[in-house]
Amino acid sequence: MNKMAIRQAFERAAPAYDAAAFLQQEVARRLDERLELMKIQPSLVVDAGCGTGYALPGLHRRYPDARLLGLDLAHAMTRLARDRLPKPTALARMTRRLTGGGVGHGVVCADLERLPITQDSTDLVWSSLTLQWVADLEATFRQVRGMLRPGGLFIFSTFGPDTLKELRTAFQGLDGHDHVNRFADMHDIGDQLVYAGFQHPVMEMECLTLTYAHLKDLLHELKAIGAHTVLGPRRTGLMGREAWARLERNYEALRHEGRLPATYEIVYGHAWVGPKDRMADGRKVIQLKMERRKAGLES
Repeated sequence: MNKMAIRQAFERAAPAYDAAAFLQQEVARRLDERLELMKIQPSLVVDAGCGTGYALPGLHRRYPDARLLGLDLAHAMTRLARDRLPKPTALARMTRRLTGGGVGHGVVCADLERLPITQDSTDLVWSSLTLQWVADLEATFRQVRGMLRPGGLFIFSTFGPDTLKELRTAFQGLDGHDHVNRFADMHDIGDQLVYAGFQHPVMEMECLTLTYAHLKDLLHELKAIGAHTVLGPRRTGLMGREAWARLERNYEALRHEGRLPATYEIVYGHAWVGPKDRMADGRKVIQLKMERRKAGLES
C-alpha cells in the first residue's frame, strides 16, 4: 500500500473535503447513534482517522467530561480538526494549572497502523470510514486493543466489498487495470477482531446509494474527498478518449429514473476489551507472585 500517495491525496483534499463529504458525515451520524446503546463513560476518547474533525463535537456532547484526541494521517486535515475541538472554559484551564492535571483535547498527525498511544490508556476508540486505508487490519486491531483499557470499546465503520460496484462493473474489460479499491468482507473483519483479542464483536451492514446526473460528478466527488487513490496495481497514464467514451457508455446502461447510482456498502462494528489475562495472539498471561522468606540460623 502506498501510504505516501494516500497522505498526499488527503492533504490536497482537505480544503474542499467538508463540502463534498456528505456520505462520510451521514455515516458518522449513524455511527454516533450506535453509541446510545453502549454503557460506557470514557475519560479518554480517540477518534482514529478524524479527518477534518466532523465527529469531534458530537463525541464531546455525548461525553462532556472525556478528553478527546483526534488522529489523522494528513497534516492538513489535523489543522482543520483542531478548529472543531471544544474550547476549555476558563475554570477548566485554571483547575488544570492548579492541580497539575494533564493536557486537554488535542489532534495529532499519526498513522493508524503506528498508533502513538500509551498502552492501557484509552477507554473508547472511534473510527469512521478510515479502516479501508489500512494495509493490515489484524495488526491494527491488535494495536487498538493494546491502547484500550480492560472494559474499553472499539467502534468503527468502514466500506464493504459492494462499495462502488457500479463503477467497478463499468471499468470491467476496459484495460485490465484496477480503478476501484477492493474492500474487506464484514465477516472477515469480525474474525480479525477475534484473532486480535477483542471480545463480543458485533457486525452490521447497510447499503446507501447516492445518485448523480453525470459520471464526471461522481468522479469529481471521489477526488474532492481524497478517495480516488487505488491501493492495488493501476494504470499510470491518463485514460484515452476512446476508453473514456466506453466507460461512460457502460455506466449509462445503469441509469435509473434519470440518475446514475453509486452504491456504498457500509460496515459497522464494535467490540470490547476484556480482562487482559491473555496476549492478543491468545497466549495466557501468568502472573507469578514471589514471596520473600527470611532465612534464620538454627541454634
